[in-house]
Amino acid sequence: MTTKLQRLLPDTPLARRLSLQSILYATGQGVFLTGSAVFFTQIVGLSAAQVGLGLTIAGVVTFLFAVPLGKLADRLGTKKIWAISSFTSAALYLAWPFIEGFTGYLAMMVVIELVGAAGYAGFGAYTLDVFPHDERVRSQAFMRAALNIGFTAGALFGGLALAFNNNDIIRAVPVFTALVLFVNAYFITRLPAAHHEQKAAEEESDGPIAKGALRNRGFLLLNACDGVLGTNQVLLNVVIPLWLVQETDAPRVLLAWLFGTNTVMAVLLQVAAARGVNSVGTSLRASRISASFFVLSCLIVLVTHDTIGWTTILLVWLGHVTVTGAELFQSAAHWGFMSELSDPNRRGEYQGAAQLGHTVGSVWAPAAFTFLAMNWGTTGWLIIAAIVVVATAVMRPSARAAERYLAHDGVPTTA
Repeated sequence: MTTKLQRLLPDTPLARRLSLQSILYATGQGVFLTGSAVFFTQIVGLSAAQVGLGLTIAGVVTFLFAVPLGKLADRLGTKKIWAISSFTSAALYLAWPFIEGFTGYLAMMVVIELVGAAGYAGFGAYTLDVFPHDERVRSQAFMRAALNIGFTAGALFGGLALAFNNNDIIRAVPVFTALVLFVNAYFITRLPAAHHEQKAAEEESDGPIAKGALRNRGFLLLNACDGVLGTNQVLLNVVIPLWLVQETDAPRVLLAWLFGTNTVMAVLLQVAAARGVNSVGTSLRASRISASFFVLSCLIVLVTHDTIGWTTILLVWLGHVTVTGAELFQSAAHWGFMSELSDPNRRGEYQGAAQLGHTVGSVWAPAAFTFLAMNWGTTGWLIIAAIVVVATAVMRPSARAAERYLAHDGVPTTA
């Protein structure tokens, strides 16, 4: 029993500490996310359209500042910017109960998203720096599994707060989130320093430093294609649920089972999916497996328009299982690419560039995939699958181009 339990835990003390940090972070965020729709409409006084508009504007601003914030992480230190961002985010959540109207909401969302983007760049670069090469992807897989545990716990706490149907309790939700995030931020300050905490612009390296990440076109294209594969989340959270409700005879309660299955698979199988992903070649293989699951999900779900009863239920569930497989292998591939194709001296900047590419590859998908599936039926599902196949085919040449870009200046990509 002990041996089986140990297999479910991260291999090293540091990986276990970072997994615990992931649970803390996700619990705090999960509580607020669960109650955010009610909080924004009933407490802040917004319409649903205003909530969506604010999120969109904040997303655009964050997109424009992704690379500069990544550079800031390189200059100040990856752990430092991550910790500063975490403390700032916690403080901002304390301000939510005092925000009223769209203007205040929009300002808060922009600041929170910018602070979060800086923290994301610092966190991503830190995890690449702090782990030995062969431990990076596996450790990040454990951290992703821990995130799912935390978000599930946060959803339970948030659901409990909503169950009271009391606005005073709803106002307390961001305060609870802030307290958890303060603990999380303190936890981050206790982590060991990473290997490249010096300012990149002032660092004396044994080898030359490559030019900026935005000039690495292969890397940007690779992450745009990876963003296309990452649209498995659009299928998972938007298209398949809408399809189930509008185009099949499956009961709506099945949605709860679908998301429950996804959570269990993400917790139990993410590490297995990441096993052996430790090079550009194995990352490309993981991308191909992800694409295969993605396409299979499209082919399974499209036939449920004409099935009935238990056949529909089983096929929709199987479609959700396969798209979850796409999620698990795409995540593993992404970590592998970031480990192998980031300049060790500019990892924060490369995190920002990856976010740019990923956004370009995925921002259009909710509208496009929903339209294709809901309006064009079988043809639409086949087009979605074809988009994924084309993106996957482009990943190999773009990854090799990114390798050549770094190799041209002798940058070690496995540091």
